Amino acid sequence: MTIAGAYQSVPIDRIIYGRPATPVLVEEAARLGANRVFLMVSRTLDRDTDWVSDMRAALGPRYAGSYDGMPSHTPREAVLAATDLARAMNADLIVTFGGGSLTDAGKMVRLALRHGIARLEDFDRFAIQVTPEGRRIAPAFDGPTVDQIAIPTTLSAGDFNAMAGATDARTALKEIYHHPHLVPRIIVLDPAVTLRTPQWLWLSTGVRALDHAVESLCAPNADVRASVGSLAAIRLLASALPRTFADPADLGARLDAQLAMWMSMEHHRFGVSKGASHGIGHVLGGTCDVPHGYTSCVMLPAVMRYNEAFNPTQQAAVAEAMGHSGRPAWEVLDEFITDLDMPRTLRAVGVTSEQFSAIAQAALLDHYLHTNPRPIKNVDGIMTILSMAA
Repeated sequence: MTIAGAYQSVPIDRIIYGRPATPVLVEEAARLGANRVFLMVSRTLDRDTDWVSDMRAALGPRYAGSYDGMPSHTPREAVLAATDLARAMNADLIVTFGGGSLTDAGKMVRLALRHGIARLEDFDRFAIQVTPEGRRIAPAFDGPTVDQIAIPTTLSAGDFNAMAGATDARTALKEIYHHPHLVPRIIVLDPAVTLRTPQWLWLSTGVRALDHAVESLCAPNADVRASVGSLAAIRLLASALPRTFADPADLGARLDAQLAMWMSMEHHRFGVSKGASHGIGHVLGGTCDVPHGYTSCVMLPAVMRYNEAFNPTQQAAVAEAMGHSGRPAWEVLDEFITDLDMPRTLRAVGVTSEQFSAIAQAALLDHYLHTNPRPIKNVDGIMTILSMAA
């Protein structure tokens, strides 16, 4: 029984769901008093749909400019290019419309605007550092003063997170930045704008949301709120993702998945940790260029299997929430991901055994390797997990 604790809520102003994104954007920009709205958008959506042009037109004189060149994994170079443009446009509101890399990019641009970042190396002093022993060194700095509205088109869930990730090309590592006010002020969940999201991306980021929920539930320090929210997210994703797989046009299933993504992040406060699936996944993304959704598809069952003897009660709850009470959770997850036609091995996502040593060395510097339910003290445990996922 929980007898004491603390909860820190991130300063999200509103989460608006089930309504068309464009009129909501216009309403919220007016409510916030924004007069120089800068759009950061998916190039594909800008090129192949009318949604972005409709947003520009609907914003009218509030529209200041846009940027559509953000690659996957949010490289610093692209963040700086977007910042230069937003600064030149005197942006007073950043709107991100696309996947997780764009959401993170919006956070990073706001950080760069706040602190006058003009060179790549200027980002160094804001990044979290992790020692080989797992100690996390988070620099203190002022939060951004420009707000963000996020309109996600995937289920990666970074929109609900007060952290941002950006890749440093010098090390090929994705670094983490944290401030409570990095989280977007407004999040708009419109299932209709996800219809052009490629099926592989929608489903794999859905597994990413499932990874958030599963590793939160299984965390050694998960509290009641984290456990309840995570179980609800697992149940809803276990239903919604197969429905979207069967019928990509099912807007009800898409909205259910978006709501589950939100629930999967309700745990995200100081103190409730994640595990090795996230820790290794960060390296596979930034270093090996594996899409984040795919990292969860490959790593989550392997990590659950590795941890099986250390958190049997939580793992049993995962299997039960997915409708398979009494079965090993890693096995249930393996079959679930396979049935969505997602990759299940490192080999399938282009990672070879020759890369394992470098991955393990880099992953040891990720904070979540050191909060895994089964303690990981050196690269040996990471190499075991990678072999399971090979």
